[in-house]
Amino acid sequence: MTPRERVLAALNHEQPDRVPIDFGGHRSSGIAAMAYRKLREALELPERPIRVYDPIQQLAIVDDDVLDRFGVDTIELGRGFANDDEHWSDWTLPDGSPCQMPRWAMPEREDGRWVLKSETGRVVGQMPDGAIYFEQTYWPFFEDDDLDRLPEAMADCMWVAMRTPPGPLVAGQFGDEAMVAGAKALRERTDRAILALFGGNLLEIGQFLYRNDKFYMLLAADPGRAQEFLDRLVEMHLANLEKFLRLVGPYIDIILFGDDLGMQNGPQLSPAMYRELFKPRHARMWRRAKELADVKVQLHCCGGVRELLDDLIDAGLDAINPVQISCKGMDAAGLKVDFGERITFWGGGCDTRYVLSHATPDEIRSHVKEQIAILNPGGGFVFQQVHNVLADVPPENVIAMLDAVRG
Repeated sequence: MTPRERVLAALNHEQPDRVPIDFGGHRSSGIAAMAYRKLREALELPERPIRVYDPIQQLAIVDDDVLDRFGVDTIELGRGFANDDEHWSDWTLPDGSPCQMPRWAMPEREDGRWVLKSETGRVVGQMPDGAIYFEQTYWPFFEDDDLDRLPEAMADCMWVAMRTPPGPLVAGQFGDEAMVAGAKALRERTDRAILALFGGNLLEIGQFLYRNDKFYMLLAADPGRAQEFLDRLVEMHLANLEKFLRLVGPYIDIILFGDDLGMQNGPQLSPAMYRELFKPRHARMWRRAKELADVKVQLHCCGGVRELLDDLIDAGLDAINPVQISCKGMDAAGLKVDFGERITFWGGGCDTRYVLSHATPDEIRSHVKEQIAILNPGGGFVFQQVHNVLADVPPENVIAMLDAVRG
């Protein structure tokens, strides 16, 4: 099988020729730039610039030679864009090693900290000295939720303002034609399954705009206002979805939505609240995506969400990521038995909270093989570690994990 055929077989619940692997195919299956530099050194690969395509999480672009080394079957649509040196500027990682950042999302030094600013010049994120990623500092709707200003509020939200490639490239060089050309060129040069990051977050956008605590109170105390906010948000998402898939739909295989619905001990909201406020809106977006393009719908959704899986599947979800197996209710064996014929588990291949960071390479190999034995039979599984490889993970642990997938 080609990598693309392998991934699509798994998504169709057919047994592929081997376990499909995702490493760096989206913003929650990648690797911190500091760890990536060490990984390249451990693999004795040629030195090349470390490009941090996601400044917030400090994630590195995983180069083709690393993808080839581990037999990775996926690639993110953004790799078709911002490939020229002019799109990048030099910066220094928190550990002192050199890297490059997208020139449109360069951190600035201010008040003894690194900050990220929106296009309006507002500080929307900060990374104090000693930290290794940015945190949100401004919530546009915390004081006043003027819904008529929703687009402006979104533009002043860190998670929206700091766009990854394609991003807003050099002025005058980016538009519909460039979007199509980049997607088409990537499709022609790779046989890997192409993931397109769309977003379409609902709960999370509410949290990004109102702040978590205030949005929880809005959902519980004023559901009418919450419905109005979510309706306007969905209309924005659908308008963006129409344009996005009109341009890149023919060249992608999976469209990735996001909404972290879970916590360590279970869902952030009750199944009843999910069904009332979020499920119909998720269903509307996911249904429209499949009408616009021949794509599978994947949701990045952290935490313990077993109680929501039936509804997510009913809403049209094809795959869920990262399958956070350390959370309550997320035991891989139980998930496979109860949901394995109806949804693809894109993740759950290696626990990152305890195992990848702290175990020995031998322990990691054993853990990975055990997870594969549970999740792979009958298809419906794409290997990925649970979320990104963090900066303190030793390179030998990453190598042990990925090599174990292929035997």
